[in-house]
Amino acid sequence: MNLSGKRTGHRKIGWQRSAKCDVLLFGELIIYQLFIFYSAKSRGEGKRKMLELVQQANSVLWGPVLLLLLCGTGIWYTFRLKFIQVRKFGEACRLVFGHMKFNGGVRKEGEMTPFQSLTTAIAAQVGTGNLTGAATALISGGPGAIFWMWMSAFFGMATIYAEATLAQTYKTTLPDGEVTGGPVYYIRQAFKGTLGKVLAVLFAIFIILALGFMGNMVQSNSIGSAFAEVFSSRGIDFPPVIIGGALAVLAAFIFIGGTKRLGAFVEKVVPFMAALYILGGLILIILNITHLPRVLQMIVVCAFDPSAMGGGALGITVQQAIRYGVARGLFSNEAGMGSTPHAHARATAKSPHEQGLMAMISVFIDTFIVLNMTVFAVLSTDALATGKGGIALTQAAFSTVFGGFGDIFVAICLLFFAFSTILSWQFFGAVNVKYLFGDFAVKIYSCIVLVFIVVGSTLKVDLVWELSDFFNGMMVIPNALALLALTGVVVASCKKYGGK
Repeated sequence: MNLSGKRTGHRKIGWQRSAKCDVLLFGELIIYQLFIFYSAKSRGEGKRKMLELVQQANSVLWGPVLLLLLCGTGIWYTFRLKFIQVRKFGEACRLVFGHMKFNGGVRKEGEMTPFQSLTTAIAAQVGTGNLTGAATALISGGPGAIFWMWMSAFFGMATIYAEATLAQTYKTTLPDGEVTGGPVYYIRQAFKGTLGKVLAVLFAIFIILALGFMGNMVQSNSIGSAFAEVFSSRGIDFPPVIIGGALAVLAAFIFIGGTKRLGAFVEKVVPFMAALYILGGLILIILNITHLPRVLQMIVVCAFDPSAMGGGALGITVQQAIRYGVARGLFSNEAGMGSTPHAHARATAKSPHEQGLMAMISVFIDTFIVLNMTVFAVLSTDALATGKGGIALTQAAFSTVFGGFGDIFVAICLLFFAFSTILSWQFFGAVNVKYLFGDFAVKIYSCIVLVFIVVGSTLKVDLVWELSDFFNGMMVIPNALALLALTGVVVASCKKYGGK
């Protein structure tokens, strides 16, 4: 749909079903078979070299250029939309809670209600990044990384407004009646001709690898690690691969039901899982309320001087604090990454502007509420002193208050968070698989995702996170370029439907 109210047609790239696509798909599968071999089977030198290679690539990718592109897009839209995340925050909240329904609603075939689209987006955002990613950022970037997470999320609220607005503006209806949309569609509107086609194809490939494959490995890895921590602390040997297998079976059941079953699942589970974790986090914070001023001071001071409160002893620099804060923040709230527009495109929204406002609240909930529960839990309980990493660090923090139930509580919450993210990310990837290869490839893609869920539960967390950071970063580039190029469309939509 464009600003005149007309729906754009579904355009297929010229070589959609050609031999080139088959070769490309085959090449991707070969690359990832090699990855599975080296990361899941090999030991010692081979795995160490792969980790070093990916870390070197990330040090270049997540340098000044990408950080400026990601944060600069958010700052650009914040000023062009006159701080829409502040002046329209109240209206956005009313829209979100006014559309809250737990049993579906009126919608056309192939579409989602605005609330289902929002919860699908939140399901993708509120996941491992909120429990494991925040803990990893604290270890790698120090407390100061959290400040940069907050900054990227604040400006990211304006970015995600633009993403959702464009997703609604350029959504299209396929011949089978399915409503679809996302970056591949508005990228081709931003850049006509060959450039637009190339950038759209690159984005589609990156998101399939970043979320469908790598991202879902991260989710299953964290779930497996969380339950492994629970069992090992009680002297029980429980292989994580069993957890991965169970997740794959449950995911397959949702995959088979398509977007209708996905929407029905997330609109019920997402509000419950968020409320559960927030309640537990608030109890912990209240019991440690006297530490809160020190925690806030630590976050702000270490953002600009990591050595002031111990970070320098770990070799943490301001650049590292920014790099890990923005990278983990992106993995958590996904603003600017181009993932959530796939959900927002399907909403039966009254206008692109309204769906954009609802999208802003998803970033607020993800970063400023849910993620902060983990941050304050870890820092207020001095859990960093335990020397644990990943999800085990978050579990250690909650165990200081909840005792033996703390690690179980976190594992259960992570199960809900990460599993719902797996479902949403598979859906986002499927939209792009369908764009590249057509319907026939979606089932193949879904089967590969299930394999990666199982394999991911057995891998070492540092390699999985580094790979996830790499592909997330690659997604940002074509998406952010399109967002900047279509600034006029977003601003016009905001003025038309939301007033000046």
